[in-house]
Amino acid sequence: MVLLVVLSLVVAVASLTVSAVVLRRLRRASDEMGADALPEDVHGLRQEVAALRAEARGSLRHVAVVRYDAFGDMGGRLSWSLALLDDAGDGVVLTSIHGRSDARGYAKNIAGWTCDQQLSPEEDEAIAHARP
Repeated sequence: MVLLVVLSLVVAVASLTVSAVVLRRLRRASDEMGADALPEDVHGLRQEVAALRAEARGSLRHVAVVRYDAFGDMGGRLSWSLALLDDAGDGVVLTSIHGRSDARGYAKNIAGWTCDQQLSPEEDEAIAHARP
């Protein structure tokens, strides 16, 4: 039994030694090659990622919803304002106000995180929550 434990320890130490030597050689080889030695497809992938990031700036990816009670006699927070904006703060705020007998919808253009029309407090809140 003791012989088996000692043999296992010897094998483990030998494995660690070999692994350390291989790791040192790999590090030296990668340091000598530098960034210019990357394969051509890696450079292509970097360019593609940069293009996708530039394209994503124009997408409506800043989103926030504020739910609220538009009227004091109604509960359930059925009314809502939804902000859909891109990185520059351009987009739209959609609002739906629910009453007892009807519902009304509004859409307001947003440019540079501001609006030419007067915004309700809930619409302002939705824009504030969507802003990074």
